[in-house]
Amino acid sequence: MTYLVNGRKFDREPAPGQCLRTFLRELGHFGVKKGCDAGDCGACTVWLDGAPVHSCITPAFRADGHEVTTIEGLGRPGALHPMQRQFEDAPGFQCGFCTAGMIMTSATFTEDQKGDLPRALKGNLCRCTGYRAIEDAVKGVGAVETAAPGKAVGTSVGAPAAHDVVTGHAEFTMDTHIDGMLHLKVLHSPHAHARIISVDKTAALAVPGVHRVYTWEDVPPKRFTTAIHTDHLVDPDDTRILDDTVRFAGQRVAVVLADTVGAAEEGCRRLADEYDVLPAVFDPEEAMADGAPQLHGSHDPFVRDPVHNILLELHAHIGDVDAGFAAADVIHEGTYFSPRVQHAHLETHGSIAWLEDGRLHVRTSSQSPSIAKVKLEYLFALRPDQVRVFCKRVGGGFGGKQEVIAEDLVALATLDTGRPTCLEYTREEEFTTASPRHPMTLTVKLGAKADGTLTAVQVRNVSNTGAYGNHGGETVYAGGAAVMIYRCPHKKYDAYSVYTNTVPSGALRGYGMTQPAFAVESAMDELARALHIDPLELRRRNIVRPGEPLVALHDGPDDVIFTEDGLARCIDLVGDALARTADQPPPGPEWFVGTGVASSLHETAPPTEHLSEAWVTLGDDLIYELAVGTVEFGEGTSTAHVQIAAHQLGTTPSRIRLVQSDTDRTGFDTGAFASAGLFVAGNAVLRAANAVRDRILEFAAAHTGVHVVMCTMDDDGVVCGDRRVSLAELVALARARGIRFTAARKAYGSPRSVTSNTQGFRVAVHRVTGEIRILYSVQAADAGVIINPAQVRGQIEGGVAQGIGFALTENHHVDDSGVMVNPNFRNYRIPTYADIPRTEVLLVGSADSVGPMRAKGMAECCVNPVAPALANAVHDATGVRYRALPLTPERVYGRLPAEQSVSTG
Repeated sequence: MTYLVNGRKFDREPAPGQCLRTFLRELGHFGVKKGCDAGDCGACTVWLDGAPVHSCITPAFRADGHEVTTIEGLGRPGALHPMQRQFEDAPGFQCGFCTAGMIMTSATFTEDQKGDLPRALKGNLCRCTGYRAIEDAVKGVGAVETAAPGKAVGTSVGAPAAHDVVTGHAEFTMDTHIDGMLHLKVLHSPHAHARIISVDKTAALAVPGVHRVYTWEDVPPKRFTTAIHTDHLVDPDDTRILDDTVRFAGQRVAVVLADTVGAAEEGCRRLADEYDVLPAVFDPEEAMADGAPQLHGSHDPFVRDPVHNILLELHAHIGDVDAGFAAADVIHEGTYFSPRVQHAHLETHGSIAWLEDGRLHVRTSSQSPSIAKVKLEYLFALRPDQVRVFCKRVGGGFGGKQEVIAEDLVALATLDTGRPTCLEYTREEEFTTASPRHPMTLTVKLGAKADGTLTAVQVRNVSNTGAYGNHGGETVYAGGAAVMIYRCPHKKYDAYSVYTNTVPSGALRGYGMTQPAFAVESAMDELARALHIDPLELRRRNIVRPGEPLVALHDGPDDVIFTEDGLARCIDLVGDALARTADQPPPGPEWFVGTGVASSLHETAPPTEHLSEAWVTLGDDLIYELAVGTVEFGEGTSTAHVQIAAHQLGTTPSRIRLVQSDTDRTGFDTGAFASAGLFVAGNAVLRAANAVRDRILEFAAAHTGVHVVMCTMDDDGVVCGDRRVSLAELVALARARGIRFTAARKAYGSPRSVTSNTQGFRVAVHRVTGEIRILYSVQAADAGVIINPAQVRGQIEGGVAQGIGFALTENHHVDDSGVMVNPNFRNYRIPTYADIPRTEVLLVGSADSVGPMRAKGMAECCVNPVAPALANAVHDATGVRYRALPLTPERVYGRLPAEQSVSTG
């Protein structure tokens, strides 16, 4: 067969049944991405004779004799296709994994299609942007700015990798080929709870190309936690690489290593596995009851009560809630449920391992290569100098890659065989085996005086941690911050993290705060209505103010600094915006219309120890090399770090060369989660850049005889009084004396501050179908000093989009045997372009007390108030309170009164 790909002929025969996507990637066209393998996401879009197709569902043989164009062939260096240029200038991406497919689709649009993007983009998904930036890119609306020397902060400069992203040359984890690489596939448990009696490998090993089969008998017997934190003791060591007991449907049973993915899959099918099926429990309340099946023994002292499947329980109080409720004029109590939801990052988990010079190298999709390295050292008894872990660009994370769940298997196989090994998750494996958000059931009881003053706050949180405790304790601890937002002398928080025979829960954007925020902010809305007080006004009267203690779980000292009245300003901005747009008409007479608001506070770094180290060096080429361990997966830290360094060094971002996320080439970095990529790593970058700047200025001052206070940096030199010395001259002089302009600095996640967000919605609810339409969306945020305005807006828009999915469409549907029944994008509905409104983003314009450049991270916290604001708006429209998510049309319609007048409020 003959294929013409990007103008080049290939004479090659595809494998029987091979899809065009894998065939093109085998030819080296890695811009063609894998997101779903089902034609649902569009990340694999290419042109076949000029028409866009999803290459994952297009048989390779159909391209024989036809012209195929991938993103790499769309434009040339220095001559980008107009759509590539528009996506670069918008910028129309965050992580960039969907971008090639988006561009290949959008570049074919007619003017009519550009005018109907909900239909035109229905086959392309993005999890990061919230789609507004993509719309701007398609329509040619630019936001990228050029920064003057020393003026990078506050400018919407483009991402360092922007050109590579839009041309398809940005390397993601699996975008490489290593000769002789073997492939791993996993046999997953069909049972929610069972002991493995035996796994007969004979038939699997007889499959041509199969090299190894691993079971629990072939792996180190060490227990560990897959969760990534600097202090591993905050999570239980309750997991093994492979276990002889399975505790959820989908757990690893055995692993097959083969020459090809197909051979490994066939090997898995040939394994003869036998089980002793055990009783299972799926509901956390039932799991805590006497006589419930026990998932774990008492091998880990971290586990609070293995007999009742309780990983961790918290009981905290301030004051006396009984006295507070006795003093209340109005008491509200309600129980609220948040379901299990998935990260749905378009790049699935994947890792590649090989041996080089006697060392283990692991290329992986992780949010923390430094801690992944530490875990591999522990599991396989390796010295630190024997392991390197690094990341290329990572295609989304949102907390889902704050785990070690692929790295251990590729390390195992490579150390055993000496061969390069890779493991790439399927989309189904992401849904059934990766760590989703914790389902939580929260009972909230609030007491207040008639004037709205809170007298008591009581919360009971039951969290389903699933079969293992990765992040189980930390998320219920973080959830206590939901009561921090309001001033009240009497508070009580009881929380239980409970083992069940379901997929282990993990870290997801908002980290333990999203579910409690839904409960507490919904309860505050219900309390406001019981008091006949405007919901925004009730919040104004009770929110904490600067100088008041941030009281959540205890009233002792902490490291949080609270100096800005950002939350009050967020509430006022949203209130004004809703009033300004109040004349929006309903879509028609059959629609109810209502508004809703919610707020949240979020600490700017996690309470567990967080560390980052940055290195800055002025090279002989007069380019500053910035080395920092933080991973880039769409949160924008790479851009912010470059801006901070350029600003402090008096230069432009183009003169900063970034080296990142490689344990051989960067210092230790706890990881890019909880917005610490900006707050902690950003402070490390700031300190390292300042240290190099000061060394250059001191050297220049000594060279010119001018006092250092009279010396300033400019783009490629130093001005000392009335004399200018070029950096080239200074570097040459320093080199002659054996001096290098270089510095390393560390930063820690303490002290911390708080971010504030308030979300407002106006919605319409169809009285016949239960459909919810968002008429208006606004979020006000206290992000401190804004380092990159376009990025901050993009993070908030993306967070709102994820929150809308959490509130309206997304849910793991699990059957009575614990098996997820909708493990694909088609049935697990993340929002499409058509589902997401443009969100008006309002920034308070404050200045943080401890953040880098007085900035605050915004990627994490913006999701928290979205779901409760939506639920509150639906209640305002319909008069019906929905306390369980998601608010699907059937759930909404099922409770609407048969006869009800249409609201226009």
